[in-house]
Amino acid sequence: MKPERRTWSRLPDAELLQLRFCDLKLPLAGTALQRRLQHVYGELARRGIRFRPHMWLAEEWFSPDGIPGIAVPFYLAHPRLMRLERRMMRQVEGGNANWMMRILRHEVGHAIDTAYRLRRRARWREIFGPASLPYPDSYRARPGSRRFVQHLGDWYAQSHPTEDFAETFAVWLKPNSDWRRAYASWPAWEKLRFVEEVMQDIATRPALVRSRAYIEPLSDNRRTLAQHYREKLARLSDWRSEAADGLMLRVFARKPRRSSATRAASFLRSHRRELLTGAQRLSDADSYMLHQVLRLAIDRSDNMQLYLRGSQRNALPHARWLLGSLARLLGERERPQLNL
Repeated sequence: MKPERRTWSRLPDAELLQLRFCDLKLPLAGTALQRRLQHVYGELARRGIRFRPHMWLAEEWFSPDGIPGIAVPFYLAHPRLMRLERRMMRQVEGGNANWMMRILRHEVGHAIDTAYRLRRRARWREIFGPASLPYPDSYRARPGSRRFVQHLGDWYAQSHPTEDFAETFAVWLKPNSDWRRAYASWPAWEKLRFVEEVMQDIATRPALVRSRAYIEPLSDNRRTLAQHYREKLARLSDWRSEAADGLMLRVFARKPRRSSATRAASFLRSHRRELLTGAQRLSDADSYMLHQVLRLAIDRSDNMQLYLRGSQRNALPHARWLLGSLARLLGERERPQLNL
C-alpha cells in the first residue's frame, strides 16, 4: 500500500506551523491556481497577446523585477493551508475565484511590463510617472481622485507608478470590461487608452525579457510556517498603527491654526460620553471596543500633539467618524499568538 501523500494536512495547527515550507512539497499542477492561470491565458489570447507569464509557489503574491512571471502564495495550493491562513490572518487573499482572478490580472500587468520593458518608454513615464521612484512603505490615498482606476481596492493604483500601470492593465484586460463608458469622464481614461494602444503594438511580438526563473520558490524555502506568520503578523501590526495615525491626521492637525486651538486629547476627554454614544450608532462595534478605541485616540492625540482644526461643535461629527473608523481598523478579533 502506498503511503498517504501530504499527511501534514491532518496535523493540528501547532504542529503544522513547525514545518518548513520545503517540507510541504506542494504541487502547482491540478490546483485551482493553475486553472485560473489558464483562464488568464485565454483572456490574453482573446486580446491577441502572445505573452504567457509563468507561475510558481512562494510565500506571498509578487512579480519580481526582471522576471516576467508571477509568484503566488502557498496557501492557495491546498485547502488545509487556506484554513490555516484564515485562522492566522482572518482572511485568505485571493481565496475565491473572483478575488484570485483580480489579483492575477494585476500581476500579469507587472509581468508584461517587465517582459516588454514598457516602463522604459517615454510615453509610459509621461502617463504613469517614473518607475524608479522609491517604493513607499505606506501612502496616503485620495479617494476622490479620478486620475486612477479602481480595481483591487484601497486605491492601490495611487501607491506607485508601477502599481498604477498594473491596476490599469487589469481593468483593461477583464473580459467585457466597460472601461470606455465607466471611465469616460475620468483622467484615468487616457491611461486605459494608452494600455490598449501599447498592447496592440506588442501583441504578436516576442517578449524582450524571457527568463523563466523562479524567485524565492517554496521548494527552496527552509523557513518554518511559524516564522512566516510571526513576521507577517508583526508587519500587520505596524501597518495598522500607521493607518490609525493616518486616520487621526484626517480629523486633527499637528499644528494649531490659532493660539487658542483646543488640544485634541482634551476635546476627546471632555466629550467622551457623547462621542461614545454617537459612534455606537454609526458602527457595529460594541461598547467595550469603543471605550478601548477612545482611550487609544486620546493617547495618540497626546503623543502626536494634535489640535482641533476648527470649533468643537464642528469637530464632533468628525470625531465620531474617527472612532467608528478606528474600531473597524483595530477591532478585529485578536490574531493567535505564536509561542513556538
